[in-house]
Amino acid sequence: MINLKIIYKVLGSLLFIEVVMLFCCLMMSIYYQEDDMMAFIVTIALTTAAGVALKYKGYHAENSMGRRDAYLLVTLTWLIFSIFGALPFIISGYINNYTDAFFETMSGFTTTGASIIDDVEALPRGLLFWRTMTQWIGGLGIVFFTIAILPSLVGGSMRVFSAEATGPIRTKIHPRLSTNAKSIWVIYFALTIGCTLCLYFSGLGGFDSINYAMAITATGGFSTYNDSTGHFHSALIDYIAFTFLLCSGINFTLMYMAVVKGKVRSLFKDGELRLYLTLVSLATLAIMFFLIKDVQYDWPYALRCALFQVVSFITTTGMFNADAGQWPHITWVILCVCMFFGACAGSTSGGFKCIRGVMLLKIMRNEFKRIIHPKAVLPVRINGNNVSPSAQTTLLVFFTLYIATCIFAYFTLTCLGVDSTNSFTIAMSCASNVGPTLGLEIGPTMSWSHIPDIGKWICAILMLIGRLEFFSVIVLFTPSFWKEN
Repeated sequence: MINLKIIYKVLGSLLFIEVVMLFCCLMMSIYYQEDDMMAFIVTIALTTAAGVALKYKGYHAENSMGRRDAYLLVTLTWLIFSIFGALPFIISGYINNYTDAFFETMSGFTTTGASIIDDVEALPRGLLFWRTMTQWIGGLGIVFFTIAILPSLVGGSMRVFSAEATGPIRTKIHPRLSTNAKSIWVIYFALTIGCTLCLYFSGLGGFDSINYAMAITATGGFSTYNDSTGHFHSALIDYIAFTFLLCSGINFTLMYMAVVKGKVRSLFKDGELRLYLTLVSLATLAIMFFLIKDVQYDWPYALRCALFQVVSFITTTGMFNADAGQWPHITWVILCVCMFFGACAGSTSGGFKCIRGVMLLKIMRNEFKRIIHPKAVLPVRINGNNVSPSAQTTLLVFFTLYIATCIFAYFTLTCLGVDSTNSFTIAMSCASNVGPTLGLEIGPTMSWSHIPDIGKWICAILMLIGRLEFFSVIVLFTPSFWKEN
């Protein structure tokens, strides 16, 4: 049965991690002498008290956990972090109701980037930094971050990692999970620092550089300005953002092997990366064509806008340098395809993942071959490795769950009065952790504040389900999960 004591113990310890995050934001608030200081002080006090209480509840717990414990722990971690993470917005008064505050925080931790705030520029810098920090920690996973810095804290680390990690195939750099986690976080941190420096030397201020770099490498999308990167009207900043977004969509394990271990050839041999770059190239050329043909953009600006939006959508970041809601509807279809697929597994992006796309394409190819050669043995191989029949079945179940969840959200939002186009793209945006939506009522440059409160709760839960890739959350609602055997 469920070992609640170990869950209480780990949750209590994890809340202290959130306290450290909140303290960093408090320091930012103190530095700029703005009116959100008390909000962070109160939140830190409440979060600390909750952490102590949970640690006390889990006193003398065994430092090991089963598979069920791991799935429950991961889901509860993301929920509790969002519950307490919403408090600074409420206490400061910049968001007036808890539904909106929870939505904003869940959007941050899941790196969705959807916002209910109509005027982001009105927020003090402490709260802006908190929004960005939630995305940066959530990028690789809250528990994964903990395993990297405090491996002894989480008993049964491998099971917890499996419950939180993304993608059907998980490559490892090192046999020890904690060492593996540290190596990946080195790449993540290096990308963040590199992006910060590039943005700073391109003319952005220190605060904006740090925030945008964290949002870009986390593929989150929260901005410090209402019109995102379009605020700067700079081709250089757009191309810097595009470059780091593209890199952040690559499997971090693959990047580590190429950059640190010198195995550059592995990049070109990877089937998932080839599909990722192919999708980016084809979608960019298609959108560029329609922007030149129908909107009369000159080709350099069309290339810049198309590249940025395609990479922003396929990495599920959701930043924008132009209002794609004003583009031809055919470009919306292309961006929705990018939104669905997402980038590579083992990156900070959401979506279906290109590795699953590769698997689906190879399964389809084999089925066509089997029609002609019924007795042929046709294994599915990716990067030289056989994909087991059970993994293929899991893929089809995942695809079914993805589509069914999106359809459910679509019908629910439509019943709540959201227009059909927005309902569809909102459902896909939440399930894929993208952020912007396409439509007339709520466009890519608009906030989600017009969605009814019930719809916001549905979207928030859908963001969580999408971030933890469906199984980890939905399994909690199956009767067999709670049975003793």
